[in-house]
Parts: sequence; C-alpha cells; structure tokens
Amino acid sequence: MIVKEPQPDDIPDLAALWHAGWHEAHASIVPQALVAERVLSSFADRLCPALDRTRMAVIADRPAGLCIIKGTEIDQLYVSLQARGTGIAQDLLKDGEERLRRAGVSTARLACAPGNDRAARFYRKCGWHLAERSLSLLEIPSGRFKLDVDWFEKALTAT
Repeated sequence: MIVKEPQPDDIPDLAALWHAGWHEAHASIVPQALVAERVLSSFADRLCPALDRTRMAVIADRPAGLCIIKGTEIDQLYVSLQARGTGIAQDLLKDGEERLRRAGVSTARLACAPGNDRAARFYRKCGWHLAERSLSLLEIPSGRFKLDVDWFEKALTAT
C-alpha cells in the first residue's frame, strides 16, 4: 500500500470510491433529499477542484482510499469496502493530520454525521474528541444543504 498524490486520470475511480463509501455510511442516516443529491457525478465535480488537497491510498495499482484536507479540516476520508481493516484509513488520516500540521494548523477539525457510529468510534480511537454539534452547509449540485454535524477536534503537535 502506498499513499500518493492523485492525478487527473484517477478522478473517475476516486469519485466512484467516494460515492460508494458515502452512500454506505450516510444513506440511512441523513435526509433523503440529501441522498438524492449525492449522485456519482457530484463526487467527481467536488473532487476536481480539490485534487491538489487530496491524497490517495493505492493497493495493487487500484485506489483503495482518499483523504481531502480543506483549511483546518480533514474534509473527506473514505476507504473502499475491500480495503477495510488494512490500516489504510489510519494511514490516510495520519497523512492528512501531518499535511495540516505542516500548514500551521494547531487544532484540526472534521465533521461526522450524527449516527455514523462506526466513523465516530474510529476517530476517537485515533485521538480525536467530539467538540460540538452544529449546523453545517454542505455543498450540493443545486446549492447548499443544511445538516447538523458532529465536529471532532484533535490537537496537532509540532515535530
């Protein structure tokens, strides 16, 4: 397994991975109006301008996970179903934390949908703590969608 910067030709595979992971984790816990907005093309559209903030995990020349950072946040973290349990999620999260730390971020944040208990347990295991629940404006093809999210935080130590 390697973690590397994606190239434009990786976008279709990464968008498909992100789409599948998002629907698996969120389709049963968020409003159906948001689920309807999360079509495959919307993930590719969001990934294109974020490519320079994205790192991907690769196993046997296939994308197995992705991590996108934005400002002070781990903006997105997804691992393919086939790669679960391999340590990829932890490696991608550590890589994202390090990229934020190098950018001068002292306290990183990430959003987690309430009810996504699997992800919340993982974040806690990796040293993150629940800081607050607040309303967030999510990007959707038709504009913005209001959703309560749990914000996790982690202090990033200097090396």
